[in-house]
Amino acid sequence: MTDKREYRTEELAREAGITVRTLRFYRERKLLAPPRREGRIAWYDDHHLARLRTIAALLDRGHTLTGIAELADALDHGRDVADLLGVGGPTEEEPIHLTPEELAARFEGQVTPENLAAALDLGYLATDGDEIVHISRRLLDVSAALVREGIPLAEVLTAGARVRDHADALAELFTAVILRHAGEEALPRLRPLARSVVEAELSLALDRRLRRVQRS
Repeated sequence: MTDKREYRTEELAREAGITVRTLRFYRERKLLAPPRREGRIAWYDDHHLARLRTIAALLDRGHTLTGIAELADALDHGRDVADLLGVGGPTEEEPIHLTPEELAARFEGQVTPENLAAALDLGYLATDGDEIVHISRRLLDVSAALVREGIPLAEVLTAGARVRDHADALAELFTAVILRHAGEEALPRLRPLARSVVEAELSLALDRRLRRVQRS
């Protein structure tokens, strides 16, 4: 097991590639958690260093310090990964760990405090130490693809919330039918069949919608 490294103020600034004055400014702006105090000596750790590197990366991508402070506050007050995944975690979707700068890179310029708060509220995101966890690699990839096609992230998240409502209703419908006729033990086995029905019906619905758009 590796011992957690600690840094004095000058050491942390050197490791992060900033001045001591900048480090103290970030502390005053509450971009960093308070250090551990030992008398008059302030001790920082690798979490502080990771946050400083994240700040530098986000500044390079055009975020302002005010925006970074709001993003940090949203993350610090978001649910942690245990709350997001729950006991046992998802059975099919694969969670993915990201640094804040990696998340910002996937949604260039659109990881705003408002969008981050919406994703946290939806349960798409949670925090795990200095990293962010997205509940589903598949959802993350699709969301990023939609944004690259020119759809604002805010609208992707709004649509996601509406889809969540319909998905919950469909899951309740299939669960009730399976429980009524096949019993609880059949739920895991018949789950893929329920998903296939939904995917096929959505595909047919998109076909119908496309034909109507093409005729108009």
